[in-house]
Amino acid sequence: MAATPEQPATTTPRRKAGRHRGEGQWAVGHHTPLNGNEQFKKDDDGLNVRTRIETIYSKRGFDSIDPNDLRGRMRWWGLYTQRKPGIDGGKTAVLEPEELDDKYFMLRVRIDGGRLTTQQLRVIGEISQEFARGTADLTDRQNVQYHWIRIEDVPEIWRRLEEVGLSTTEACGDTPRVILGSPVAGIAENEIIDGSPAIDEIQRRFIGNPDFSNLPRKFKSAVSGSPNLDVAHEINDIAFVGVNHPVHGPGFDLWVGGGLSTNPKLGVRLGAWVPRDEVADVYGGVIGIFRDYGYRRLRTRARLKFLVADWGAEKFRQILEDEYLKRKLVDGPAPEQPAQTWRDHLGVHRQKDGRFYVGFAARVGRVDGSTLTKIAEVAEEHGSGRVRTTAEQKMIVLDVAEEQVESLVAGLEALDLRVTPSPFRRGTMACTGIEFCKLAIVETKARGASLIDELERRIPEFDQPITININGCPNACARIQVADIGLKGQLMLDENGEQVEGYQVHLGGALGLEAGFGRKVRGLKVTSAELPDYVERVLGRFQEEREDGERFATWAARASAESLS
Repeated sequence: MAATPEQPATTTPRRKAGRHRGEGQWAVGHHTPLNGNEQFKKDDDGLNVRTRIETIYSKRGFDSIDPNDLRGRMRWWGLYTQRKPGIDGGKTAVLEPEELDDKYFMLRVRIDGGRLTTQQLRVIGEISQEFARGTADLTDRQNVQYHWIRIEDVPEIWRRLEEVGLSTTEACGDTPRVILGSPVAGIAENEIIDGSPAIDEIQRRFIGNPDFSNLPRKFKSAVSGSPNLDVAHEINDIAFVGVNHPVHGPGFDLWVGGGLSTNPKLGVRLGAWVPRDEVADVYGGVIGIFRDYGYRRLRTRARLKFLVADWGAEKFRQILEDEYLKRKLVDGPAPEQPAQTWRDHLGVHRQKDGRFYVGFAARVGRVDGSTLTKIAEVAEEHGSGRVRTTAEQKMIVLDVAEEQVESLVAGLEALDLRVTPSPFRRGTMACTGIEFCKLAIVETKARGASLIDELERRIPEFDQPITININGCPNACARIQVADIGLKGQLMLDENGEQVEGYQVHLGGALGLEAGFGRKVRGLKVTSAELPDYVERVLGRFQEEREDGERFATWAARASAESLS
């Protein structure tokens, strides 16, 4: 254990400089902020910035914003400054924050469980068109993100969102972020248990609650009762996964400590079965542990995954039971491996009430406000009042009568939204990239869209499930380590010695089916210009060398470096 005031540093073995101050854990008495982020959170709760936005900043403009609000507390309300146009990737880690900041914002609308009414979707689309230059990206956390937002317009945007029951509260920041949920919760024929009531209770008790608005870092969560394992539970801080207990019946298996970024870790099972009406209690216990015991000294070690790795599952469960729940949890079974490789619910599927849901794909989650309003209109024209977003940057229309399905599909396809997409459109995800993100080094969205088009043209016969995830920096917002082909943006030299955009390649990552991180072959990098050639080449070798029924991830794990290069 790191030294405390009662255990002077001189009584412990010599450690790296600075470690004697402890990890800033509140539960062991370390309340003095050890970095600037902890200081501004102690100075004022991030939730309080809303009043300043409404009464001061929206009236006086961008230049009136306090720096600690601008690059800190405003995230508690879903606002990040976006990247100033024209700054190349080589400057990302060189320039000061104020040099990278544009006077516009990204604004994230949180959509817990991915659940939207068509009225809500229409409002999201209208806000995009009126205030965000038409931008609206579907994220891999079931949210919608706007760009080009002016601070002057934020109060009116909030008013319109909240009028239809939507929010940006704690969509960013060191807070409990959006709660992922199965996009077919409550309607799927094969569902184990509907997690929606548990998501609602978590929202009611914890979102916007000052007791949990100062966490060491972000806190990502997921609740799904689908046997498809459709919320990437392995890479969330906490996840509740549907299982059938042999004695107690349907409930949830508890996972903690997952996360990617530059130090990826898969979540671990605590071996506990949680009934639906106790999910919020257990969530509260785990987030309480994170708040109280989480590491606050270094931002790079402040995610829950580091505490779980240090404690182990057994100690974590014991602390949860003894100190937070004050009772023992019931032991329970692990979830079964999903029968389906794809977890995105695309295509036409029967609901348990006899109606149908229809899942569809845009290119790399990029849509626009006009398209979103048209989706709402098409859904309503075919009898639906509900849509869902997925954790794979896709969308679903629910509650479609059988006689309306064919016409609905045609309406979506007319908007370039594919119900039966190619494996490339279906499986390619991209983060925001250098277009708007201040952390990014390379382009992602346009690169992903053009890659899809190229692969569809070059190898139209390819029909195997494949995920291609493109990230603009090392932070893994697009889950590069768990993709079949993960592409981490970086700058590199081309054959002429010129610095160009490119990617480090990860191969054979997976979630759900034998979850694991992708393989890195020494020196395997590819320039943006060479990317279509590389992907075509490696998929060709996969087709030549694969055994019957072999998935890409399994082949990549055993293939030679030559086959992967």
